Formats: sequence, structure tokens, C-alpha cells
Amino acid sequence: MFTLLLWMIFGTIVGAAARWIVPGAAAGGVLGDLIVGILGAVAGGWLYGLFGHAGISGPISLAGAVCAFIGAVLLLWTVRSWAARKA
Repeated sequence: MFTLLLWMIFGTIVGAAARWIVPGAAAGGVLGDLIVGILGAVAGGWLYGLFGHAGISGPISLAGAVCAFIGAVLLLWTVRSWAARKA
């Protein structure tokens, strides 16, 4: 449970960084981007764990951090693309 909390805190940081990387207007504002960043980081860490690595059940490693960042960027890009297409 504590590790999941660490991934959520790390996801907030990653979400803030992903916000700078992904172009476009934020549909949910800063808070929405941070929430998407948390979800993307947790999903990226979980997917990393499926390949036999520490993932979200272990400590945050450099490789896990990269996967979390990629997950946050991809999810944020997907959400922004979907919101732009909807509008």
C-alpha cells in the first residue's frame, strides 16, 4: 500500500513533467493533468511489472521511472487528443 502511495506521489511529479511535454490545451486544467499523470504513471509502472520487473509493487527505480513517465505522456496525449477531437 505504501508503494502505491509512493507511485502516486511520483505520478504527480511525472504528470507535471508530462504536462510540459504534451502539446495542446488542458481540458481538465492543471489538476486534471496531474490526475492523468498519476494514472499514467501507475499504469506504466504496472505494465513494467508485467514484464517481470519491480513495477509498482517494488521501489521506484530509474527504469520504472522512465516507464512511468512514458505511461503518463502517452495517457495525457491520448486524453488531450480525445478531448480535442470531441470539441
